[in-house]
Amino acid sequence: MGNLLRILSDKGPSARADLYLDFEEAQPTDAEREIYDKVARVLERATAIIEELKSYEGAGNAIRQAISNPSSEDLQQDAWQSVCPLVLKLKVYYEYSTELEQIFPELLRGLCSGDEPTVHRLEANQALAKQVAEVLHFVLSFDDLKMTNPAIQNDFSYYRRTQSRMKMSADSEEQTEVVNSEVANRMSLFYACPTPMMKTISDATTKFIEENRDFPLENTTDCLGTLADLCRCMIETPSYRERFKNNETVLFCLRVMVGVIILYDHTHPMGAFAKKSTVDVRASVKALKDVQTEGSPNATAITSLLNALRYTTKHLNDETTPKQTKQMFED
Repeated sequence: MGNLLRILSDKGPSARADLYLDFEEAQPTDAEREIYDKVARVLERATAIIEELKSYEGAGNAIRQAISNPSSEDLQQDAWQSVCPLVLKLKVYYEYSTELEQIFPELLRGLCSGDEPTVHRLEANQALAKQVAEVLHFVLSFDDLKMTNPAIQNDFSYYRRTQSRMKMSADSEEQTEVVNSEVANRMSLFYACPTPMMKTISDATTKFIEENRDFPLENTTDCLGTLADLCRCMIETPSYRERFKNNETVLFCLRVMVGVIILYDHTHPMGAFAKKSTVDVRASVKALKDVQTEGSPNATAITSLLNALRYTTKHLNDETTPKQTKQMFED
């Protein structure tokens, strides 16, 4: 296949993956088509959601006015009318997470099934690998925007408090809730998490592993580890970077690399930071920092990725994590 070079099949973090996966233009084979088309129908909305979330300003001013003037019915009404359309948007994002939760295990099964070596599965299913990358790119982009915009949590919290008061009020029929209590409860759990999309994908992956005991865990974790390694390889190898047609592909690869490491850390019993992990975390962190020091226009985004590794993984602070690895996050 023209878009892929052979990968070295040695295992362990000392082995370097030598693979170019065309994240920009990989097309599905006939064998991939059914899963690919199903996932594509979900992913086609991802960019619009990210762009909408970037411009999310919230109803902070109206909420503050209502809280400061509790006796003013007009201000209460203004705040409610301001927050309801925003809550409908938040409902759309939550519902989208449930769609990702459904399709991501199908992607894993399509990409990780079979007895052949991981590298052969990646070579045979490069379009599905691209879609895994696109899901993780969306997940980290969404979570970064959510964490840096407190208006999202504040708006929904205000909606919930007002919703509760309405149910106890004799005048509750005068205002109609835009999200019922059952859905609002699920949304509360979703938005209470600092990184809700990553939790959704991690939980879906864990459930997939637990419900498919006949499916080797190593198929999934080796695939994730190799994907992280190839993202780093593509960034570190000049001849591969020269093939990128889009300037944003560098950041795309870095974000996917980080997303895969986080997902690996949440699903593998030993995590991503143990010495026997197939993920070379130190080399990955170095790759992030090297691109950052190149004068990249994405320096701020790379700082967010480093923080994601530091604060949203499970095993970084385990006793089994080498001191040198921990130190890299302190420098």
